[in-house]
Amino acid sequence: MPFQPVDQQMDILLRGCDQVVPEEELVAKLKRSYEKDEPLIIKEGFDPTAPDLHLGHTVSIRKLKQFQDLGHTVVFLIGDFTGLIGDPSGQNIQRKRMSREQVEANAETYKNQIFKILDPETTVIDFNSRWSLPMTSEQVLELASKYTVARLLERDDFSNRYRNGQPISILEFLYPLFQGYDSVALKSDVELGGTDQLFNLLVGREIQREYGVEPQVVMTLPLLVGTDGTDKMSKSLGNYVGIFDPPEEMYGKTMSIPDEQIYPWFELCTDISGEQLSEIRKQLEEKSVNPRDLKRQLAREIVELYHDEDAAKSAEAHFQTVIVKKDLPDEIQQVIITEPVRLVDLLKNEEVVTSSSEARRLIDQGAVTIDGKRVDDQLKEIEPGAEQIIKVGKRRFLKVISSS
Repeated sequence: MPFQPVDQQMDILLRGCDQVVPEEELVAKLKRSYEKDEPLIIKEGFDPTAPDLHLGHTVSIRKLKQFQDLGHTVVFLIGDFTGLIGDPSGQNIQRKRMSREQVEANAETYKNQIFKILDPETTVIDFNSRWSLPMTSEQVLELASKYTVARLLERDDFSNRYRNGQPISILEFLYPLFQGYDSVALKSDVELGGTDQLFNLLVGREIQREYGVEPQVVMTLPLLVGTDGTDKMSKSLGNYVGIFDPPEEMYGKTMSIPDEQIYPWFELCTDISGEQLSEIRKQLEEKSVNPRDLKRQLAREIVELYHDEDAAKSAEAHFQTVIVKKDLPDEIQQVIITEPVRLVDLLKNEEVVTSSSEARRLIDQGAVTIDGKRVDDQLKEIEPGAEQIIKVGKRRFLKVISSS
């Protein structure tokens, strides 16, 4: 398809960005692409350190989709090699190394999930083990010679650890170099990442220069604040919305965000137009609308993106019944038991929670009730007998029935 004029592409691509380094090079690359009718190569790498993608991950993936819709070539790079090292970004201790089996299992789930957003027909999926694993010792030494320890210690997390006497392994120093070499291997024109990736991405520019490749433009995206309103969205913190969450869960979690996150979530997580964004900003500044109503709109937009319009309407009705009116939903997941079973195991096996550790954490937080009574004991067993309603958090229910 013909490329849009450069200024129109820039209007789309700059939305929601934190930095473009350097912006004039992006303009020049887009101009060359437009004149030669050749797509740019847009790269983003994902180390498969966790098997589930959430809205925080989608901020940059959605930017990849914008490049894709504009006709450029998107490379979704799975860091199955760099994942074995562990990204030191933001770490005050060395990450625990993952096994190849863990990396490969998580990589497979990433491949299945990204097509909720990206076009499977035009997305290039690659693995950096393809060029990193075959490297000889001589090639690794050559790569290591391209950057200095002094430059690496300019990085805040490295310099802080060095200053505080905390160990830094040579392996961690190699991480940004191998990530930079990915850009050499792919000859990427643009690399995307979160703001915490700026150092690594800029190293990529330098490594490309060292190998005689035209330096990539670096584009960073904000880190999405989670539902708690304070920390970056993270599964380990429990403040996340998973892209495979059921509609009711997705809607309810979105409704729980603090008011100050309404605009950033609209900007980073939805497809609404720039004009609509400006109107939402104005409404929030002038306090001319109830923030709850904007959150309902936001929740519908997000559910529609990852499910469909009917699911969004159903989720909104469920929220109105269960949260606002505090009634039980019309349909509740059921399980039949014939013998005593531990509550933690039951919740995990029925997929009410994603893991036993999540079930235990929710019990500790007082977020689990049985027939309206709070559960405090992680070892609690559910006995066969009368029908019981288990409630987890505000939106998850499980009806336990005994076999006759």
